[in-house]
Amino acid sequence: MRVWAVANQKGGVGKTTTSIALAGLLAEAGKRVVIVDLDPHGSMTSYFGYDPDGLEHSVYDLFLHQGQVPEGLAAQLLLPTCHEKIALLPATTALATLERQAPGQSGLGLVIARSLAQLWQDYDYAIIDSPPILGVLMVNALAASQQLVIPVQTEHLALKGLERMVHTLRMINRSRAQALPFCIVPTLFDRRTQASMSTLRVLRDVYPDTLWQGFIPVDTRLRDASRAGQTPSQFDDKTRGVIAYRALLKHVLTRQLAPQVA
Repeated sequence: MRVWAVANQKGGVGKTTTSIALAGLLAEAGKRVVIVDLDPHGSMTSYFGYDPDGLEHSVYDLFLHQGQVPEGLAAQLLLPTCHEKIALLPATTALATLERQAPGQSGLGLVIARSLAQLWQDYDYAIIDSPPILGVLMVNALAASQQLVIPVQTEHLALKGLERMVHTLRMINRSRAQALPFCIVPTLFDRRTQASMSTLRVLRDVYPDTLWQGFIPVDTRLRDASRAGQTPSQFDDKTRGVIAYRALLKHVLTRQLAPQVA
């Protein structure tokens, strides 16, 4: 199983859409995919029609065992989605309480890695949707992953969030045996606006080696897919956004990503 995290320390940059779009394309290529919602807001969980406030069990249950994960628990928590090859480890709002519990427990940073290890033979890919806050949940996502995708909205305020994310990655890599490869993905791009154009130029200047040279455009069909509870490619595989995500997937699968954070 290949494990990818989708993360940024700024919200509203397209993390959930990116996670689900990539999962949908992988599933349509015949791959078995487990998607993991680590955001207490539960956007990915809501996307597939589940209520993060009403679920009795969720990924939160994995954190209730002093850093260990009882055998078989991860599989018990999986929920079906709109695609038969995509399973969901859902979020509930209880995840927001983990930060208060974390200081008193050791081993919480590896809970998701240990949980996915239980599913290793059952899925080809795992995609983790991370919260926009540096804490125990993001640490879990990065510790479990083999590759990182960083969506960045093409507007100037998003550049600061990207700087923080790269700084976080430097810190995380000090504790990893091997540096985490990453790919920066420009999102919500609108070529009609000066802000999008100038931000894309800055990204290409500052991050030439780690930036995907394409971009995900503003596309209302992505929002329509969310309302329908379908992956973007299920909803409309000819839309501009899906065509862009298909190019991104090819890039992530085939390109040798940056071996370390400079």
